[in-house]
Amino acid sequence: MRNFEKAKRVVIKIGTNILSRGSSCHSERSEESRLLTPDASPSAQHDSGGIDAEYVAKMAGQVSKLLKMGKQVVIVTSGAIGMGAGQLKLEAKPSEVRMRQACAAIGQPMLMAEYRKAFEQFGVTVAQVLLTAEVLNNRKTYLNLQATLESLLKLGVVPVLNENDSISTAEIGGTPPHERRTSFGDNDRLSALVASKIDADLLIILTDIDALYDKDPKKYNDAKPIDTVYEITEEILKSAGSKGSKFSSGGMKTKVEAAKIASNAGCRIVLANGKAENVIERIIAGETIGTLFLPKRKLSNRERWILNSTPAGKISIDDGAIRAVQNKKSLLPSGIKMIDGTFEAGDCVWLNDKAKAVTNFSSEELKSLAGKHSTEIRKLLGPKRRDVVAIPEDIVFVDY
Repeated sequence: MRNFEKAKRVVIKIGTNILSRGSSCHSERSEESRLLTPDASPSAQHDSGGIDAEYVAKMAGQVSKLLKMGKQVVIVTSGAIGMGAGQLKLEAKPSEVRMRQACAAIGQPMLMAEYRKAFEQFGVTVAQVLLTAEVLNNRKTYLNLQATLESLLKLGVVPVLNENDSISTAEIGGTPPHERRTSFGDNDRLSALVASKIDADLLIILTDIDALYDKDPKKYNDAKPIDTVYEITEEILKSAGSKGSKFSSGGMKTKVEAAKIASNAGCRIVLANGKAENVIERIIAGETIGTLFLPKRKLSNRERWILNSTPAGKISIDDGAIRAVQNKKSLLPSGIKMIDGTFEAGDCVWLNDKAKAVTNFSSEELKSLAGKHSTEIRKLLGPKRRDVVAIPEDIVFVDY
């Protein structure tokens, strides 16, 4: 299970907590808040904004060895907002959207400069790629991103990805299921989406804890690390606890949720303490370190895009229609009960919060078709329109 010799494409997510100086395992300080009060001299803080340059250099050395082994590596990084806040000498991580955007704009070039400097020591070129949720939700821009990353990887370049916090405007938390998200909310989710969309063989999530535990190790002395997760059950999610603190969008729960996204792509995930000595090399070598999440189902590239896209609206359908699409039948207008939200043909939508589908009709068209027989579609909308709302290949159930 931990034999990664044949893993060709690897995504490595590096959290702010391990990028910052003075971090340690099981620390209760929030991820980005450490960058506001780094354990270093004023001169060092001015040079790197609180980032642990020595750690980045060691990580770059490990990644360069993977490249020499013929592997392709993508890095998903956090830290831009925290670095910007540190540069501005703010006492706390900003919560107001415009200030967060300003801090991200200041911190992102500082963060990227550290990566460039670290990888140059090993003759490796890095590329900055900033993303928003809309890029992955839109099929055309998603394919363009995929092509760009493929080109960079073939050139031996290491893409360094981060959310474009300087223009993202919303957090994931609290967004209704039928509304579009404008931000990923945490880079654990972003790393899983990237791993899914580029067909990565392995996702390594580096954080400041050793593994997933069966209960909170900060509260229970008898908490035991979980070596392997074969299926992400409700019990596993419960053991992960809540999401991050008021300073952090992450937390163990977001990491487990990210593992679930990546597992749908047939991708293995290892969650480990990023400060462990030579952690990346040891994981690739097959050492039992951290928690391994095994994939459960293998989806096609298009199915993964559907599953991980933010729905533009919702179609409520009756029980008969649900049974039909579960049996790999097309969704017909006769089974539609209600339409929520505004969307266009070709958008991804919810089906009763149980599945996601690409609709052949807009929300306005579906309102006129709801409850009608398929033969009436072309009478109402024209002879060249399709006679089903969604085909089986464009419907993916969230739970399986």
